[in-house]
Amino acid sequence: MTQSPNPSTAPHGADVRRGPFRAGDRVQLTDQKRRINTITLTPGGSFHTHKGVLAHDSLIGQPEGVVVENTTGHRYQALRPLLKDFVLSMPRGAAVVYPKDAAQIVTMGDIYPGARVVEAGVGSGALSISLLRAVGEHGYLHSYERREEFADIARGNVETIFGGPHPAWQISIGDFQDEVLKKEEPGSVDRVVLDMLAPWECVDAVATVLAPGGVWVNYVATVTQLSRTAEAIRADGRFTEPEAWESMVRGWHLDGLAVRPDHRMVAHTGFLMTCRRLADGAVGIPGQKRVKNTEFAQEDLDAWTQGHDEEAWHAAGLGERGVSDRKLRRAAKDAASTAQRGAFRSADAGQSVTGQAAEAGEAEAGQEQ
Repeated sequence: MTQSPNPSTAPHGADVRRGPFRAGDRVQLTDQKRRINTITLTPGGSFHTHKGVLAHDSLIGQPEGVVVENTTGHRYQALRPLLKDFVLSMPRGAAVVYPKDAAQIVTMGDIYPGARVVEAGVGSGALSISLLRAVGEHGYLHSYERREEFADIARGNVETIFGGPHPAWQISIGDFQDEVLKKEEPGSVDRVVLDMLAPWECVDAVATVLAPGGVWVNYVATVTQLSRTAEAIRADGRFTEPEAWESMVRGWHLDGLAVRPDHRMVAHTGFLMTCRRLADGAVGIPGQKRVKNTEFAQEDLDAWTQGHDEEAWHAAGLGERGVSDRKLRRAAKDAASTAQRGAFRSADAGQSVTGQAAEAGEAEAGQEQ
């Protein structure tokens, strides 16, 4: 007979993802029209819609996948959100790295259990969650973020999905190219993942901390960023020839014999580029094809940098929508609140729940997320 794993030895965060629903769990409710709402279970709480009221207590203690009815007989199927669901619905300040791109980063960047990884910019923490899952509690992830507000949002989101602080994670505030040299020993990092506006400014810092054979992954939004970063890597000489690609995901409509592509799809979200650190003193082997032009034309430089003004390389200049300070404060507050409500489940994780509502701290009114 197969025995359940001991909760005390389970990987970090696993104990809050299995078993019956507990107070503090985030639950995804899908109604009969496939509409989805996400709630955080609270003893005595309730989920209100124009179709009636669903008591949280009717879910606490029930197995995942249960179908319940509200006061008017309206039915909901209840499941814990998957990572992709959580990422696309969690509080955010900056745009998140889409699950399709995070999956490519983890696989193509070869992020393995126990790896030592550094990343910059954290944004809302979506990529940090995927990286932490990959390195595990015995790995190491050091995240660098320039803005304290984004760090607060990311911290709340990470603690929500893992049921508390992750033992392998730390976050620092400041410019990556300055801070990473203070905090990481030369050649001590296995993987570097950058999601930032100007990765070419970090070439020397990455080459210093990255171990020989280590992988550098860049995630950028525009062709100009991609080209400038690739040429900076080639000019440095301490890395292999960079490889770049994008991924597009198209869903399919399934309805009997009516099987066709969906009308909407997740197309371009960003470019990914990888290269590897060469051994000190090694001379890289160039690509097979001879590069015709290794220097940018002056008109291209003027157009891309607006007269070589480095201050022009900012989010608005690259077409990204700005985020107000008020929205950032609200997102950080929401993320912290969700993580705090998740403390209910952390206290109860690993204990058997047999149909009775789990005891928890001070109850809060359930809110539709």
